[in-house]
Amino acid sequence: MQSTPLQVPRDNGTRRPVEQALLDSQTWEEILRLVRHQHPSLNRVWFDQLTAYETGNGMIIRIKAPTLPQYNFLMHQCKHAFTAAAQSATSRIVSVLFDCDNLPRGGVFSDNNTHVPLDPDYAFDTFITGPCNRLAHAASVAVSEQPGKAYNPLFIHGGVGLGKTHLLQATCQKLLERYPDSQILYLSCDQFINQFMSAVEAGQMNEFRYRYRQVDVLVIDDIHFLGGRERSQEEFFHTFNTLYQQHKQIILSADCTPSEIPELEDRLVSRFNWGLVARIDKPCYETRVAILRRKARLRGMEIPDDVVCYVASKLDNNTRELEGAITKLQGMSLINRGIIDLELAKQALGDTENSEQKRVTLQQILDSVTKFYGVRLADLQSKKRNKSIAFPRQVCMYLARKHTRYSLEEIGAYFGGRDHTTVLHAVRTVDQDIKSNQEISREINQIDMELTRD
Repeated sequence: MQSTPLQVPRDNGTRRPVEQALLDSQTWEEILRLVRHQHPSLNRVWFDQLTAYETGNGMIIRIKAPTLPQYNFLMHQCKHAFTAAAQSATSRIVSVLFDCDNLPRGGVFSDNNTHVPLDPDYAFDTFITGPCNRLAHAASVAVSEQPGKAYNPLFIHGGVGLGKTHLLQATCQKLLERYPDSQILYLSCDQFINQFMSAVEAGQMNEFRYRYRQVDVLVIDDIHFLGGRERSQEEFFHTFNTLYQQHKQIILSADCTPSEIPELEDRLVSRFNWGLVARIDKPCYETRVAILRRKARLRGMEIPDDVVCYVASKLDNNTRELEGAITKLQGMSLINRGIIDLELAKQALGDTENSEQKRVTLQQILDSVTKFYGVRLADLQSKKRNKSIAFPRQVCMYLARKHTRYSLEEIGAYFGGRDHTTVLHAVRTVDQDIKSNQEISREINQIDMELTRD
């Protein structure tokens, strides 16, 4: 076996050499085979790029990843899988550690200065471009090359599951690759609001402001939740100005354009429009086909063309649905001798000959309810509680629970970050209204018929 010194961190952060040797190829191949067989959802084609070593006593197997996102994926999702596979392959009680050369001195942080584990699947080279997202993708690439200069701020908006998070993480990964010392603060708008409120209560506003105004890049997801929060808007306004004047990059995402965010101050709407506002739409058929092929290839899956075309024709709502279909096909293929065919795809999507009910998506529910009641999607996701907004929101939750497989938590998260108890209350309220109020019963029935009409 070939020996080479490995640098591992001491407790004080310095590095010392440790004797190590390349793990023999037969054992390493068996470990990879076990991980891929026992945990197919974790499988990635880039596992073949990993290098495995063992220390002198043979009790530790150290797996080295080429890139930081791959290292983060292994650390946060694969620890148990690789450890169990290593112990099975070696018939010894061994520990698995992960390593990566040239870890950046900067990083991506969220609340409490904790690192954000970026997903290696969310990179520019895995993002499929099409007419629906080409501008947002090109702008994100430009920002990663010239932060603070190309488009500042960059404001990306679009519906749920269309790729906003993918572009945000891809931009962060490329920035760290080009500028390893970069300090990137990446968090949700809800986290920003909660940290601000905690700082006010604890009298720690100086620390809060220093933390937000000394970063190189500020990335905030779901900025539309800032609407209606006067004090939070005031603080974010000054944070935005400070970073902008220092030519620090600001990246924001939302479900709607700046002007459509309810109860957002005009001065913030104006600033959000200073850079570039890029929209992401639902992917067209050709783009959906390309996405499915890329997602399958990323997991090392071989899917026939007729299956890809079938799934792409059936799922036209968003990218997240397509990824979910790939995961389901992969899981179901395990009980089908590893075979993925058209019949399996039909079972996975619930489209069998005995299936009589039309499949309804969340987007279709939103479109029907907003049209019927004359409200905006941004209002349904806002904190507004007036009846003209609250009731249509409850109807959406009721229909989403009835027609989709989303959990209470997932439905609540989409409607302004509400918890599962709020969704459960909405479902029960609408159900009771249907039983006790003929007019409401007629309205819901009309929307329902529209959704399930062939």
